[in-house]
Amino acid sequence: MAGSSRRFLVVGKVSRPHGIAGEIKVQLAPEYVGILDGIERIYLNDAEHPHRILSRRPHQGGILLKLERIATRNAAEAVRGARLIVHTQDLPALPPGEYYAYQLLGLRVVRESGEELGQISEVLRTGSNDVYVVKTGAGELLLPALEGVIREIDPDAGTMKVTVPEGLE
Repeated sequence: MAGSSRRFLVVGKVSRPHGIAGEIKVQLAPEYVGILDGIERIYLNDAEHPHRILSRRPHQGGILLKLERIATRNAAEAVRGARLIVHTQDLPALPPGEYYAYQLLGLRVVRESGEELGQISEVLRTGSNDVYVVKTGAGELLLPALEGVIREIDPDAGTMKVTVPEGLE
């Protein structure tokens, strides 16, 4: 199975403390902006000790978090640079047909005819639509995440069926 078997996901990092009461400013990876909205707990640097999120608010292109057990500026300073990790079971459910980027990474990309093209190595956020980077034997293929191109996604089977538009190969 591709990326869908992952249990923990690094979604960003702690950039710095904010104020004197233990708030931390976090920067999320572009593909995970908004992911903390429905999450109650996170992990810092390891998957051993969860921190309950007490509050969250946007701030200058990032998010300010107040976490359980981080109550002072010194405690916040101690986690500067920490990786921000979430358990995949804590992620908010997506509507049918939508997937988190980690669920797509590693999927085998095949034409509707069954011909294998390669594997998804990256998901690029472009604003209008995502672009899937497919590692092929000849290099990379960039596929726009559009209904006419992406025909079927089956994370359980580890495949994505596609129709490659003329001129992209």
